[in-house]
Amino acid sequence: MSAMPGRWRPAVITLGAALLLVSACAKSEDSDTPAAGGSNASAGAQVVQSADPAAKTCTLDQFGGKKIDLKTAKIGFSQSEKEANPFRIAETKSIKDEAAKLGIPSGNLQATNANSQFNKQISDVEQMIDSGVQLLIIAPLNSDGWDSVFAKASAKKVPIITIDRKINATSCKDYLTFIGSDFEEQGKRAADKMAAALGNKGSVAILLGAPGNNVTTLRTKGFKDQIAKVAPEIKIVFEQTGQFSREEGQKVSEQLLQSNSDINGIYAENDEMALGAEVALKSAGKNKGDVKIVTIDGTKGAVQGIVDGWIYSVIESNPRFGPLAFETATKFFNGEPIPEDIIISDREYDQSNAKSDLNSAY
Repeated sequence: MSAMPGRWRPAVITLGAALLLVSACAKSEDSDTPAAGGSNASAGAQVVQSADPAAKTCTLDQFGGKKIDLKTAKIGFSQSEKEANPFRIAETKSIKDEAAKLGIPSGNLQATNANSQFNKQISDVEQMIDSGVQLLIIAPLNSDGWDSVFAKASAKKVPIITIDRKINATSCKDYLTFIGSDFEEQGKRAADKMAAALGNKGSVAILLGAPGNNVTTLRTKGFKDQIAKVAPEIKIVFEQTGQFSREEGQKVSEQLLQSNSDINGIYAENDEMALGAEVALKSAGKNKGDVKIVTIDGTKGAVQGIVDGWIYSVIESNPRFGPLAFETATKFFNGEPIPEDIIISDREYDQSNAKSDLNSAY
């Protein structure tokens, strides 16, 4: 794997310092390479970055809940988007696989899918609370609008672990913890890759993610701030949402190429939009490398796009949250302090490692 930017420092950690490491030495289903720290970033394991020892934490006593045994508890998992996107497929599979590994009966894990409908996700979660779940793991569609869920969960002291997108609320009150990537840092790393791809000058388009969540906001901010810092001669000339969708990414890219046929780079805020952009470039008669695509996720399709020469670089956003989510819940119910934010370290793919490390993608 290529060297990481100097500001990025993964670490192997201990929970006592408000840090957490799960499965760092586990082997993935796709690779025989064990995980190690962050630079190897390995094969499915999520490695947690070091955090401030003084950061806010939450214990069972502070939260006001009751100790439960996860193997006999009722657990709810709410997925936000239809499982056509490899990220969502891998995420849901990871939750279900880890529950099975821990011996949680399949009937004790309620899993719902909002199919990108926020009202449905709220309804799904409220129904799970009404049915008596004792733990909620939520992949939120939006970052706001959860007040009714918090009211119900708080009344029954049901802890909520959010994964991959953060909810704008108060930890240890409305929810327990957020587990996910540093999205602003992902945007910065994508900007560094774009600057290198373009020799620090040229015109770039941004395929924005879906509005209304912190992933889109922070990936955009990180990219723009870092481009302005390291490559001010790169101009962002086009921005439009592709809704994190391959189809929308293709449509937006087709519009982009009609109005900006000489575009030099495309920053896609997820791999599905990047793969849609690749189709648009081919249809427009572009050659490999004419337009540099930098994207975020780490799906096999996008990493294969690097191997094939259509994508320049991919910043990973690791969706395999199952082991980390259940390990966090276990420690919480055992009375151990849980950090407000559990931020994982993500790898990168480019021409130096895409072919050799393809099986580490999802």
